[in-house]
Amino acid sequence: MKLSLDALQALEAIARRGSFAAAAEELHRVPSAITYTVQKLEQDLDIPLFDRSGHRAALTPAGEALLQEGRHLLRAADALESHVRRVATGFEAQLRIAVSDLLPLTLVYPLIADFYRAQSGTRLQLLREVYGGSWDALIAGRADIALGAPGEGPPGGGYATHLLGMLQFVFAVAPDHPLAAMPEPLAKETILAHRAIAAADSSRSLTPRTSGILTGQDVFTVPDMDAKLAAHLAGLGVGYLPRVLAEHHAAQGTLVIKQVEEEKPVAPFFLAWRTSGAGKAQQWFIERLTKLELPEVTG
Repeated sequence: MKLSLDALQALEAIARRGSFAAAAEELHRVPSAITYTVQKLEQDLDIPLFDRSGHRAALTPAGEALLQEGRHLLRAADALESHVRRVATGFEAQLRIAVSDLLPLTLVYPLIADFYRAQSGTRLQLLREVYGGSWDALIAGRADIALGAPGEGPPGGGYATHLLGMLQFVFAVAPDHPLAAMPEPLAKETILAHRAIAAADSSRSLTPRTSGILTGQDVFTVPDMDAKLAAHLAGLGVGYLPRVLAEHHAAQGTLVIKQVEEEKPVAPFFLAWRTSGAGKAQQWFIERLTKLELPEVTG
């Protein structure tokens, strides 16, 4: 067989990370090894998988087809490895935890340190997801646990949830933004004339979610909540931020919270996990994450 899981893993990482160098960093390999793996696969198949004529290597149609089917094989291989390990020890070979960008990754580090001390042998992977991306990672099988998934989960089942709290949002602008001096409450028509800042939903399979964006409004899209806050502070646009986060900066004079005619509804905030194929590692984390003391992003 000319295909190998190693080659498919390299191909998938390149396509997802956008470069051979970034893929090599993720896979803990040197870039030359990734290049050799791809070149050998192209030679074995006698098919070009990447178009190298531009500044960045882009997948050819054949490469796209191979990647699409190859991802199914990689997921199946991961599932098989975890299944065999669970049969032998009860612990998964790998556990993937998607953490919402509304929470700091360091929040789970103490738990991870405790877990590693148990020496179960389970490999851990943290994913960073934005908005509906937490649900998407869970439903698509990219994650086994989602911490801080905002809003209601998608239909179809296959997962369980634990309500962590309710998210409250407020409309915030920089002190020198034109809306900062406008009389309250701000009308939709007034807000519409100003650029909104939105964190891009990281969903790959589910339809990306949007919230607080008016129809026809100019939008500046950023990668995550940290970037969105920074853009607010820089006066690049307006929009909603978690209440406690906005109040912290309002107290420092770096943001102004404005009342609006149509407030953003309070949203639930969940811990969610896949119910099929759960092993001891997932059970260990679920038991502790349900009791986790969250920072004040909820109200």
